[in-house]
Amino acid sequence: MTRKLLTTARMLVVMTVLLGVIYPLAVTGLAQVFFPRQAGGSLIERDGQPVGSALIGQKFTGPGYFHGRPSAAGKEGYDAAASAGSNLGPTSKELVATVAKRLAAVRTVNGLPAGAPVPADLVTASASGLDPDISPEAAYLQVARVARARNLPEDKVRSLVDRNITGRQLGILGEPRVNVLILNLELDKLSR
Repeated sequence: MTRKLLTTARMLVVMTVLLGVIYPLAVTGLAQVFFPRQAGGSLIERDGQPVGSALIGQKFTGPGYFHGRPSAAGKEGYDAAASAGSNLGPTSKELVATVAKRLAAVRTVNGLPAGAPVPADLVTASASGLDPDISPEAAYLQVARVARARNLPEDKVRSLVDRNITGRQLGILGEPRVNVLILNLELDKLSR
């Protein structure tokens, strides 16, 4: 019995050192060498200061900015420490009411008529609650409002959206998308 306990204890120590220390250090080191930007959090800087990450959504509410997906992460949304979806299913009355409220708000803010179609990503939160991207359609829907608020020609703002569309990964994975933080930073540069 003692022999089995000693063997088990040795195996526990070896596996802990191997999988708890050596493997994580090796993976971290390789990530820093081959993918330094991603391993560092994909931080985006303006004037040498970090303003966010390309991987985590932020709340933009002003009329002169593109708005991202709604967030269910934390009480006020966009709380990276409370990343989570709402966990409400398609038959939830609360979800239906929340989406209807968001839909009315998007239409009002963007000056759309009552029955105008709105992309789903502008009224539904993502599973993490921190999705940094919106669909090109969601960005195009906001062009007129942003251009008006910034006193810019719509075609100039539309072409900015065009330049910031990221296609499918490897040409087949995912959907085309626009990173809201990057788009808004480019918009700030355009307005200077």
